[in-house]
Amino acid sequence: MPKTTAFDKHTEAYDKWFEDNEASFRSELDTIRRLIPKGRADGLEVGMGTGQFAGPLGIKTGLEPSEKMALKARAQGITVYSGVAEKMPFPDASFDYLLFVTVICFLDDVFNSFKEAHRVLRPGGCVIVAFIDRQSEMGRQYNAKKGKSRFYKDAAFFSSQEVIDLLERAGFEIKKAKQTLIPGSPNNTIRDGYGQGAFVVIKAMA
Repeated sequence: MPKTTAFDKHTEAYDKWFEDNEASFRSELDTIRRLIPKGRADGLEVGMGTGQFAGPLGIKTGLEPSEKMALKARAQGITVYSGVAEKMPFPDASFDYLLFVTVICFLDDVFNSFKEAHRVLRPGGCVIVAFIDRQSEMGRQYNAKKGKSRFYKDAAFFSSQEVIDLLERAGFEIKKAKQTLIPGSPNNTIRDGYGQGAFVVIKAMA
């Protein structure tokens, strides 16, 4: 069952986070941008929220179960479909790439969501998964305090290795990983791999 109640109720607070944490947001955005396919690739953001990432990244299609958030994304000119990651309303081989940004922690079934991603990707397509690493300092703080959070109360955080294992089980081949929000480093620091940064982005090929 989609975890949309908090996002429907607190849509404005969700958007305000990006305003109040602009430096962190820009680091996250830049890290994702380095792994997005170049050129005229046809992308889909899964669980796109209000379009905070899709807009700057030039993604024109989204999937979002929260109607209130989808309305804000549509106001940016993004085509937003209502639905969930576990059962995407698209034919096979519909997109060149799929993007998941801090959404897997809210999914009912991450493995089946990755299987669906594999199904709707064209041959040679890729999935880009961005998330808060549970084993990072920030991830441990979020996990410890999630019971008091309006958004993360029902979230299930993952480690980088768990995400890699799920992607490989779903038929993907891991290609690259990048990380940012590294303790002791400037916000705009981006490094290869994982294990240091709180925000990890993994690219995998179908």
